[in-house]
Amino acid sequence: MRKAQFAVKGKDGKSAEVVFFHFGPGAAGGVKANVQRWLGQFKEPADKLKAKISDETIDGTKVTYVTAEGTFMKGPPFGGNKVPVPDSGLLGAIIGGKKGAVFIKTTGPKALVKSAEKDLKAMVTKALKKKK
Repeated sequence: MRKAQFAVKGKDGKSAEVVFFHFGPGAAGGVKANVQRWLGQFKEPADKLKAKISDETIDGTKVTYVTAEGTFMKGPPFGGNKVPVPDSGLLGAIIGGKKGAVFIKTTGPKALVKSAEKDLKAMVTKALKKKK
């Protein structure tokens, strides 16, 4: 499930969390189900999140990028207490693979998350180009 995580630190001392998930082939419900689940972690309905979903192919591998802004409901994904975190951003990448997709989800202050987008995309591109 959760394979790795790290924090992106902002100049103001705030941080965003970057988490890598891998569930194996056919697990986790696929791209559409995960995008809906991620958007469902916000207080606002999906149509109010300024959500953007885009697909890209990098060296033959499909990558779906997801961005959204709103009040993130931080806490366990299924049940448990959730804490509303206003002005949050989400930046996700779902990387297709024969052994199951790799999911990268970044959440935190929206300005910090937005500023990390170029670096996340560069990391994904570099990782996929190295696999050859």
